[in-house]
Amino acid sequence: MYSRTELLIGKEALKRLKEAHVMVVGLGGVGAYAAEMLCRAGVGKMTIIDQDIINKTNRNRQLIALSSTEGKPKVNCLAERLRDINPEINLVAIKEYIRDERMIEILKQDKYDYVIDAIDTLSPKMFLIIHCLDLNIPIVSSMGSGGKLDPTQVRISDISQSYNCPLASKVRKKIHKFGIYNGFAVVFSSEKVDADVIVEDIEPNKKSTVGTISYLPPIFGCMAASVVIRKLIGLTPYDQVKDKRYYANKKEKKKIYAGND
Repeated sequence: MYSRTELLIGKEALKRLKEAHVMVVGLGGVGAYAAEMLCRAGVGKMTIIDQDIINKTNRNRQLIALSSTEGKPKVNCLAERLRDINPEINLVAIKEYIRDERMIEILKQDKYDYVIDAIDTLSPKMFLIIHCLDLNIPIVSSMGSGGKLDPTQVRISDISQSYNCPLASKVRKKIHKFGIYNGFAVVFSSEKVDADVIVEDIEPNKKSTVGTISYLPPIFGCMAASVVIRKLIGLTPYDQVKDKRYYANKKEKKKIYAGND
């Protein structure tokens, strides 16, 4: 099934993908597409994580959201789909909302060559990024695809180069408190968001709901997958920023952890 992939990237690069282990956290509009692109490209082992159940409002943009899958766990539906694409894939499916010590436990329980962050809630998103950097696990993080319409403004950059994205702005402010200013890739759109497309939300772990269009989250997911695939086969998918600034010291890091949810 990977003959055309091998024709494009070569036998050695395909071997690297087959030997790689990639984690995808968050399997909504962005994450499910990212996971499928990794599977179709030949990534041999994947860990996919999400606790959510598919609902009717997911069907305007999410890969696994169908009338027939409503009410089913996203992670189970995607796992079934990925195994149908590649029956030989080594797949770990975790139905959990991961955070705090559990997040660290999962990141340490195996060797990950890359992590895709497709979480849409700020606190676990920020800590997944921080823990990956702390453990020297490469990560690409999806910023906000909601409230956007123009696919030509979607781009890949270091987090420090992102702009016109409310979620990226919040992430930057949070990670600055940990002494982190750059050092990981993000997929973001420079298109400005109209405030009228955002409404308050009363769902658990969400403060707002943003209007979305069918094609933008899949584009974000495909671009995130492209970062991982190109990096794993030895290419440079974006301009990397070299001057990483991390924690001042371990004591300060613990102090900041304790003061943030």
